[in-house]
Amino acid sequence: MRLPRFFYLVLILSVVTLAGQAAPKADDLLGPDSKRQPGVPQGTVSQHFWKDSKIFPGTVRDYYVYVPEQYDGTSPAALMVFQDGKKYQDESNWFRIPIVFDNLIHKGDMPVTIAILIEPGSKGKYANGIPVFDRSNRSREYDAVSDRYARFLMEEIIPEVANDYKLTSNPEYRAICGTSSGAICAFTAAWMYPDYFRKVLSGNGTFVNIIGGHEYPSMIRSHSKKPIRVFIQDGANDLNNDYGDWYLANQQMVSALEYRGYDVEAVWGTGGHNAFEFGPYLPTSLRWLWRDHVDGNL
Repeated sequence: MRLPRFFYLVLILSVVTLAGQAAPKADDLLGPDSKRQPGVPQGTVSQHFWKDSKIFPGTVRDYYVYVPEQYDGTSPAALMVFQDGKKYQDESNWFRIPIVFDNLIHKGDMPVTIAILIEPGSKGKYANGIPVFDRSNRSREYDAVSDRYARFLMEEIIPEVANDYKLTSNPEYRAICGTSSGAICAFTAAWMYPDYFRKVLSGNGTFVNIIGGHEYPSMIRSHSKKPIRVFIQDGANDLNNDYGDWYLANQQMVSALEYRGYDVEAVWGTGGHNAFEFGPYLPTSLRWLWRDHVDGNL
């Protein structure tokens, strides 16, 4: 069953739009799929460090690898990549990917999936052998309408993870997600390499003129349809600044994708440039993204 085209998160919106109201707490708004449940097997998260990039020379970054308990190494796992990875692996914030994945995989609502949760690069220096991160490379990596970041994932990070885990070669079982600049980054990776990434999850995407992202709606309309599935979420109080109207830009993205016949779903709220809506809706969006999965096809 498809989700309603315009779905409003009434509880969340009533909280975040009250003048003078303190920011809502994650535990007050997140549903059961974002919280630990008894009897659900728990995956593991390991932390790693990458400093030898040839595609982004001089950058260093952390990344995290989530492996579900159900992965046994005999069959390949699906793959999902998250930009700004540290916030997604944190089990106390709005996203809680280890918990959400544990619950959805246990229920059979998504395939057995390994997640790579990767931070943007920083161009740092070393002091007494300790890295000092003093210049973020985030916007250059994420906002650019370029194949460079996707190649970084495909040629450097994913093969490194594949040294330890058996990952699927089926593009239908490779997904990529991000919020804000991480969202346009996710879309760009699938747009540039639809035979590698086929599923995109986007929250509060920066489809505005930071480094050319405002061109995407016209590009989508003028190109043949690509075999990708896209979920987009944004709120009416997203940013409106020199780069553009961010909410309008996300609406234009959905309109263009619908016009060209893509498998696309949109959720609109009234929130701002934050996780107050996207976080609680994450389990539902993942169910939609993986709604027709068949584990035997990995």
